[in-house]
Amino acid sequence: MRPAGEVRQALFTAACTFHDEGRTATLRELAHQSQVGLGDARRCVDNMKRAGALEIVGTRRVDYRNRPVSEYAPAAQVADQIQQGWVDLGQCMSAWAR
Repeated sequence: MRPAGEVRQALFTAACTFHDEGRTATLRELAHQSQVGLGDARRCVDNMKRAGALEIVGTRRVDYRNRPVSEYAPAAQVADQIQQGWVDLGQCMSAWAR
């Protein structure tokens, strides 16, 4: 599997930032925070949702659209995998140094 691209990394970092603040983000907020174009963000968020990196946690009414928009948050399993990966790396590095 190839590594995540810059757009995906920026959007995931933005979603994690909102999540750490105790908030969820709409697609526009993610695009604005990560400084990614709206079209690219829309395509990438759809792919991330399909891959399980982001999940829809609710909807919100906004003034720029007639329908409620989805609110996204990083999936819990992805956040656990990232933390677990760093723990594994630390264990490997400590064993290698011996």
